[in-house]
Amino acid sequence: MTIVDVALPRNCTFEPADWAVLARGWYPVARCADVGAAPVAATLLDAQLVVYRAGDTVVVADDLCPHRGVPLSFGVGDGTAIACAYHGLRFGAGGTCVAVPAHPTAKIPARLHLRTYPVVERYGLIWTTLTGVTDGVPPMPGWEEPGFQRVTCPPFDVAAFAGRQVEGFLDVAHFGFVHLDTFGDPGDVEVPAYNPVSTADGFTVDYWSTVPNVPHGVPNPAPPGFLWLRRFALHLPFTATLVVHFPDGGRLCIMNAASPVSARRTRMFAPIAKDFNTGQPAQEIFDFNLRVFEEDRRIVEVQQPENLPLDPRIEVNIAADRSSVAYRRGLRGLGLSHFFTA
Repeated sequence: MTIVDVALPRNCTFEPADWAVLARGWYPVARCADVGAAPVAATLLDAQLVVYRAGDTVVVADDLCPHRGVPLSFGVGDGTAIACAYHGLRFGAGGTCVAVPAHPTAKIPARLHLRTYPVVERYGLIWTTLTGVTDGVPPMPGWEEPGFQRVTCPPFDVAAFAGRQVEGFLDVAHFGFVHLDTFGDPGDVEVPAYNPVSTADGFTVDYWSTVPNVPHGVPNPAPPGFLWLRRFALHLPFTATLVVHFPDGGRLCIMNAASPVSARRTRMFAPIAKDFNTGQPAQEIFDFNLRVFEEDRRIVEVQQPENLPLDPRIEVNIAADRSSVAYRRGLRGLGLSHFFTA
């Protein structure tokens, strides 16, 4: 049974009012490729979830057997249902309890069915929401267009708040300092003026600069003085996309979907689509982006305060922070508290 309301998880690390706001969002909890016959454990906003396949559908439910409280992710599955490790109760499509081995002919009470959540499979990811009932999955540029290579990177864990991670993705002033081993140029760090434009669920930014978007060791395809366009789109609260426009018209599209495990932990998912070098092995793409993410993680995990200050008096802004300022304003607009406390 799909739910539309849920109580705070045990040991919740968010302020109750903040949790209620964030729980309305849609977040990825697993890669489609990582969910096979066996149940998969996931955590979203401190809620313990189990993800499993039941025929042609995917189920996201509370990771708890209603019988005696054992996590269902401890159990086994066969692609049609999962079985609890304690007494073998089986759960199939829609979270319905389909078998109680101790009483194979008895009527199964409705209270043995799982509490489930809405599911959307998109961009190679399994998305869910804890309280919403409509499809609010953010759009991904390039993914549905012909001629694009599409890959979904393995999830990447960050010991930091999702807002800090997303803000780092939107930041354009750190390339020549943080990404020195991947693509950053320490001789090109000036940030030209740019202006975020508000949208219904966040904002967009067209950022033009001479900083190339090619790995070190790969020839720069741009002529001298070429301005690279990086088009960001922020979808509140924790998903952003980036489209990098290359000199020959090629596009690299990256989604940064930060799934808040807790107020201090984030699981980041990154679908990527590009219409050039489309025969590149997926593992090469994974490896390079992992290096970039690792560079960012080194910074994000040591930022203080650990959570994102929404009070503009707590941290000092510079002109290069226009995206950050717009992001924090957007979070305040959702009704979140001036400062996330864990």
